[in-house]
Amino acid sequence: IDWIFSMQCKNGGWASFDKNNDRMVFQHVPFADHNAMLDPATVDITGRILEMLAAYGYDRNHPVVKKAIRFIRKEQEADGSWFGRWGVNYIYGTALVLRGLEAMGVDYHEPYVQQGAEWLRMVQNPDGGWGETYTSYDDADTKGIGPSTASQTAWAVLGLLAANDTRSDSVARGVAYLLRTQKKDGSWDEPFFTGTGFPRVFYLKYHMYREYFPLLALTTYAKVVAGVPQGTGAQTAGAGD
Repeated sequence: IDWIFSMQCKNGGWASFDKNNDRMVFQHVPFADHNAMLDPATVDITGRILEMLAAYGYDRNHPVVKKAIRFIRKEQEADGSWFGRWGVNYIYGTALVLRGLEAMGVDYHEPYVQQGAEWLRMVQNPDGGWGETYTSYDDADTKGIGPSTASQTAWAVLGLLAANDTRSDSVARGVAYLLRTQKKDGSWDEPFFTGTGFPRVFYLKYHMYREYFPLLALTTYAKVVAGVPQGTGAQTAGAGD
């Protein structure tokens, strides 16, 4: 945890591999052909870090967490969504932010939390699922638009549950989509690429995304509906210092 704290960027977020590696001048060095010289802080990594810290007893009152939440709020898009660096794309980023905020005990009534949830509801497909293609990295007008997939539907359901949207029609339809598209052997099909290597350069198909994210969404939904406490959550402020 001390190392995690030491890797927090000056803007409050966390990157994947580095710290404060965000000087755009280096992006123009002709070292490679995919403009990936930098490793800036991202909200999806930051959301995951908040989940981890919550599991170890830290809450929203800790100075490190406060700084991270300020970063998250600053990075929110005007429509309520958040950009996703390591998964396609705004559905992924928005879901991980909402889960991190929930884990830290941020009030789900906060307008920026509900704006994120409302964006997820707004981009739900008629079949009950969610989908987004990697074209959203090139054209933000296509964010949240695409054929429904198991992993992206699961992300959206997890994000809505984190915003305390537990019994809406959107969540029910998302859960129904996952149950309806599950195959007899328990797995899901997913023909589209939902993992991100380098935005606008190449994308990845993590074959287990389509399995474990739907399982996580369905079990989380079942526990919430049954009133079973979740396995992680904020405890006392500053615990572990």
